[in-house]
Amino acid sequence: MSLSRPPLRVQGLVRRYGALEAVAGLSLGVSSGEIVGFLGANGAGKTTTLRCIAGLLSPHEGHIEVAGADLAREPRVAKARLGFVPDRPYLYDRLSAREFLAFVAALYDLPAEAAERRAESLLERLELAADASRTIESYSLGMRQKTAVIAALLHSPPLLLLDEPLNGLDPASTRTLKDLLREHASAGGGVLVSTHLLDVAERLCDRVVILRAGRVIAQGTLAELRGAHADRSLEDVFLELGRDAG
Repeated sequence: MSLSRPPLRVQGLVRRYGALEAVAGLSLGVSSGEIVGFLGANGAGKTTTLRCIAGLLSPHEGHIEVAGADLAREPRVAKARLGFVPDRPYLYDRLSAREFLAFVAALYDLPAEAAERRAESLLERLELAADASRTIESYSLGMRQKTAVIAALLHSPPLLLLDEPLNGLDPASTRTLKDLLREHASAGGGVLVSTHLLDVAERLCDRVVILRAGRVIAQGTLAELRGAHADRSLEDVFLELGRDAG
């Protein structure tokens, strides 16, 4: 995956709900080969930001560019260059996982045989192949999450957006997902992942962006956030920022 433009550039993003400014002038980026953790307390604006980047919400101000495509001017191109796993994935319950993935492949105009091989490989990796002919309505939360992850990865997009992607996953599947995200980044893609699991972010992410009240209050590598206190964990940094806000 060779990209001449970064997978994601966000400048001055603003999104309001009535008088509430859920995202307030937020700017961030994701470079090729990078996994960025998106952290913050509930209500900080993480999900709203991800939905704006994915094109599901229209920002009131700001600029979003996905792998060189302006989301406002080229929405179809920009959306084709990302894969999104929302916090509550919507799946077609009457389809099997295989049928759903074939439908997703058709939406992206992927060659059918190549898409089928890619889907089967991912189904095997996430230990869903044995159940992939069952209808999704019979799936557990974890199985539905795996299906959504595979759908997002199917077209190998320059940008992956994931909102709490570990919900419902057992330890083995969690490890496999982390491996898949690292492989995606190693191939030149970018990943922006929202999670409340600070220990996961600490082990997985190259850099983190910490949000409060719709604003970026800190960002950088773990070493940069630790500063002179090299023994501090990401949890220590996060809680210290919270105390400073008080």
